[in-house]
Amino acid sequence: MKTNIINPETGIYPPTADYAHAIEVIEAKRTLYISGTMGLEQDGAAGKDLNRQLDLIWSNISAILRAAQMNVDNIIRITSYLRDASYAKANQDARVTALKGRTVPTTAIVVETLSGDWLVELEVIAAE
Repeated sequence: MKTNIINPETGIYPPTADYAHAIEVIEAKRTLYISGTMGLEQDGAAGKDLNRQLDLIWSNISAILRAAQMNVDNIIRITSYLRDASYAKANQDARVTALKGRTVPTTAIVVETLSGDWLVELEVIAAE
């Protein structure tokens, strides 16, 4: 699979360093849609704070990707659901670290989660 980042130079605002306006996927063999994944321990308990939940989210996403014989390099789209707008920077930093600086299209939305203990949830699309 090849990908091509699409960031027009005119007619639209510039992307930030951690963001791509679009990604074109060329000749993909398969696509994986990952449900909203939360920062939960294996016993289902929410991580004790935002940073722990972000670590767990990326660990849980990596486990799902491994089960599909993929890794974070296959991620082509991320939607973040944040319980509070103040979580945006920590979420961004965790994403940049997990993706090793690679940019993908991403959206962050502030929502009320189904449980008050759930601070962040990520939905991911990966392709190969």
